[in-house]
Amino acid sequence: MRIILANPRGFCAGVHMAVDVVDQLLDLCKDVPIYVYHEIVHNKHVVQRFIDRGAIFVEDLNEVPPGHIVVFSAHGVSPAIRELARSRSLTAVDATCPLVTKVHSEAVRYARQGYQILLIGHADHQEVVGTRGEAPEATQVVESPDDIPNLRIIDPNKLVYLTQTTLSTDDAAVIIDALKKAFPNIKEPPGSDICYATTNRQHAVRQIARECDLVLVVGSKNSSNSVRLTEISENVGVKAYLLDDVGELCHDWFAGTPGEGRDAVVLLTAGASAPEDLVAEICRSLLGTYGGTLEQRDIVPEDVEFGLPVTLKRLMREKGIDPEGRKIRVGNWQITEDAYGAVPLTVSARR
Repeated sequence: MRIILANPRGFCAGVHMAVDVVDQLLDLCKDVPIYVYHEIVHNKHVVQRFIDRGAIFVEDLNEVPPGHIVVFSAHGVSPAIRELARSRSLTAVDATCPLVTKVHSEAVRYARQGYQILLIGHADHQEVVGTRGEAPEATQVVESPDDIPNLRIIDPNKLVYLTQTTLSTDDAAVIIDALKKAFPNIKEPPGSDICYATTNRQHAVRQIARECDLVLVVGSKNSSNSVRLTEISENVGVKAYLLDDVGELCHDWFAGTPGEGRDAVVLLTAGASAPEDLVAEICRSLLGTYGGTLEQRDIVPEDVEFGLPVTLKRLMREKGIDPEGRKIRVGNWQITEDAYGAVPLTVSARR
C-alpha cells in the first residue's frame, strides 16, 4: 500500500487555541471545576480527554453554578448567551475562533447598515446559531439553492451574504451562484468567510484524491469540515470514508482496490479538529496489515498565530504566570518514521 498523507491536515490555529485554553485552565484551576459550553471542538476524542481530566461540558449555562468559570467553544456564541453568563456572574473565557468572530462582526456591521443578511450554512450548526444571534431579525439561513424562493426579501438592493467558516467551497459556490442569479445586486463580504484551514484542507484533497484509489478522513461525524472533506473527494470521483479512529477502520473498504489493498494508493487526511495521534494510529495499522510506503504531500504552507483570550491571560497573571508573548502558532506537520511506523518515508512539495 502507498499511503499519501495530505499536508495540511488536522488541527488548525483556531482549534489549537481552543484546546489550549481548556488545557491551561485545567492546569491553572485545579481547585475549581472548569465548565465548557458545548463541545470545545467537534471531536469526540478531544472532548473525552478533557472529561477524563475533570472538565464538565454543558449544553445549558443554567447548569453552571454562579461565579464559576465557563469556556465558550471555538464555534462562538450569541450575544444572548454572553448576557446570560454575565447575569449569572460567570467568568467567561472566550475560545471562539477569531475567524468565526470575524463573521460575527460582519453580521453586526451589515445589520446596522440596514442590510438583510443571507447566512449560508447549516441552520443547526453551533457556529450558525451564534452568528445568527448577532442580528436575528436581519438574518435568514440558506442551506441550499432550494431555500432561495422562500426567502423574505424586503429590498433586493440591500442584501449581503455571509458563510459558515467550515463549508465545502464547492457547495458554497453553488449557493452563492444561485443567490447572485436571484439577486444580482447582492453584496459580498470583504473576503471569503470560509476559513483558511477549511479551504487548504479541501484544496489538498481535491488536488491529491484523483491519483488515489480511496480517501480516508479522520474526524468525528459532527465535524462539519471533516464531513466536507469526504464530499470533496466524492466530487472528484474518489470514494471516501470518515472515521473517528483506528477502531472504525474497515478492511472491507479496500476490497476491489489494487491487490485488495496491498497495492492501493490511499490518501489519508484529517479534519481541522482531529488530533494527529489518531492519524498516526491509522497509518501504523494500515502499514502493519498491508505493508507499503508512506509519503507526506505538502500542498499549502500554513503559518498562522492566534493570541490567548484576554480573560485567560488575566487568570494566568493571578496565578503568577506571565502570558505575554504566548501565541498559538500552527504550521505544517513534520512527520518521522518512528511516529508513523518504521517504513520508507518521503516528503514532497507539490503546490
